[in-house]
Amino acid sequence: MVQDIRIEDFTYPLPEERIARYPLPQRDDSKLLVFTETTKRRPETAKFRDIADYLPEKSLVVFNETKVVPARLFFRKKTGALIEIFCLEPVDPTDYQLSFAQTATCCWKAIVGNSKRWKQGPVQLYVASDHSDADLLNAMELEAERIGNEGETSIIRFVWKGGWSFSQVMEHCGRIPIPPYLKRDTEAIDLERYQTCYALREGSVAAPTAGLHFTQRELDALDARGIERYNLCLHVGAGTFLPVKSETIGDHPMHSEPFSVSRRFVAMLRDKGDRPLTAVGTTSTRCLESLYFIGVHCIEKGEPGLVEQWEPYRETGYGYTLTESMTALLDYMDRHALTSLTSRTRIIIVPGYRFRVIDYLVTNFHQPQSTLLLLIGAFVGDAWHQIYEYALGHDFRFLSYGDSSLLQKV
Repeated sequence: MVQDIRIEDFTYPLPEERIARYPLPQRDDSKLLVFTETTKRRPETAKFRDIADYLPEKSLVVFNETKVVPARLFFRKKTGALIEIFCLEPVDPTDYQLSFAQTATCCWKAIVGNSKRWKQGPVQLYVASDHSDADLLNAMELEAERIGNEGETSIIRFVWKGGWSFSQVMEHCGRIPIPPYLKRDTEAIDLERYQTCYALREGSVAAPTAGLHFTQRELDALDARGIERYNLCLHVGAGTFLPVKSETIGDHPMHSEPFSVSRRFVAMLRDKGDRPLTAVGTTSTRCLESLYFIGVHCIEKGEPGLVEQWEPYRETGYGYTLTESMTALLDYMDRHALTSLTSRTRIIIVPGYRFRVIDYLVTNFHQPQSTLLLLIGAFVGDAWHQIYEYALGHDFRFLSYGDSSLLQKV
């Protein structure tokens, strides 16, 4: 059973000096490891700016247009204790756009730092005396109150003055939540570079890092070769990059993440045929593969539903083609006059998974013992060892600000 996969079998030695603490001066100066039939299934080194040359003509590329929000907010109790609130997702209202548009109050699920020092009552926004917008922040009078708990997370109600939208509150008061393994504070460079050049829809608390390498030059090169570009939106949660702590993957609870796609996007998948599709990033991959199962829900149950963690691994019942699945999903959307579909997925992709949608994957180099590394193992099989050994032996930079790879499904 796939649940019996041992996480210790998906590790490798990652020296601290191979972790990219900062981005390169130019996004597309990064290296690109190519592992495709073109390279005879052997790793080769290229420049990321040449990625369009390695993709099949007339193929499809899918990007995640989510935008990272400044989700880390700092508050101070009257006693002086500093409290960090790391916003994860909205709960009242639950819609991201509606929550960001609120002008006086909203509630979010959050991780609270220094939680033991915060027993009850509201806390006030911490404003450093040298903050350039100190007067503005003080005028907001932003307060936070914990009104409930959900496991290791808290439900936080924010209240503020001045008529600012919560999006503007975050922009002025928050910090971009860069990964903890960078072992440094957020700096000015992260405001631009921990964000894709095509980021559009606010909601992620971690970047879809495979897209960080793209500039308009690469997007134009794809267009010039007749490669069609499409966007989806999956808001990346804080759990995406966490190492697996259990001995076997079956004991690891996968987090859920919200996503949305347009009717045009679903129609593209229905009509994809044998055109190769490249997913930019593991987040795009999870969304794309989840759509197949949502379409199956429409076939079998008449409506879409949450894709559960181990649902793709049931022994029978998934003989439908992608065309059949997407046709059923389109029929559902048309019956309900939907121009877009919003849903959630808890899918976990590990060795033993059968990919229904994607053929190529653009992705960075991931942490040892992570669900993302297991996804790579599912996509290229045991060749992941060869790929990562090559990357380590050829001075590739690792993790979020590191170099990239172009992989073809085995």
